[in-house]
Amino acid sequence: MSVSEATLSRRSIRAFLDAPVDQAVLERVLAKAQRSPSGGNVQPWNAVILTAEPMQALFDRVALEFPKGRAALKPEYHIYPPELDGVYEARRFGVGEDMYAALGIAREDKAQRLAWFSHNFRAFGAPVMMLVHTPKYMGPPQWSDIGMWLQTIALLCREEGLDTCFQEAWAVYSDAIREVVDIPEDHILFCGVAIGHRDPNAPVNTFDVKRAPLGEVVRWEGFGA
Repeated sequence: MSVSEATLSRRSIRAFLDAPVDQAVLERVLAKAQRSPSGGNVQPWNAVILTAEPMQALFDRVALEFPKGRAALKPEYHIYPPELDGVYEARRFGVGEDMYAALGIAREDKAQRLAWFSHNFRAFGAPVMMLVHTPKYMGPPQWSDIGMWLQTIALLCREEGLDTCFQEAWAVYSDAIREVVDIPEDHILFCGVAIGHRDPNAPVNTFDVKRAPLGEVVRWEGFGA
């Protein structure tokens, strides 16, 4: 698979098949991903990879928090900026509405939307969950490095016939997660990553995820002069 093919076929998968993922494949992906760029070669990424009983223990623990609603949420960072507005907020709102439309869940059906959201905390049925963390003193440049590492993992997974879903939502239950997963106290939990084989027939995996046109995000200067 070419890089272009991997990039164009990658999407956030929210329905996985009940098919195992070989540890050797993941080791191959992660070993290659170590070539990801990072400022000063700091390589600020750290991860715990769960499957089987340890992953189920994580799901069971977080399931105790979900019914508590907002009272249980203790995010270690703003998943979205409080001041997010304009085209950025429109994009965020738009993809959510498109997803729920694909699922046939109306905007006013809050109960069904909440029920669907709870699937986040079962990794959408994926057989592998990776929890990503980094020292709390790391700044925006290092978080950018982690993003480049994660994108590299996503593309390498596509090359192996696997798919991913990056889930910052896990950060809201950091305290509960630490009860069952050994994450250093001086590290911040960034996100979860669901890894597995996509269900190609699930509507949530096939709706059109819109991207801004190039002219909206890039300005050219000095070309064609």
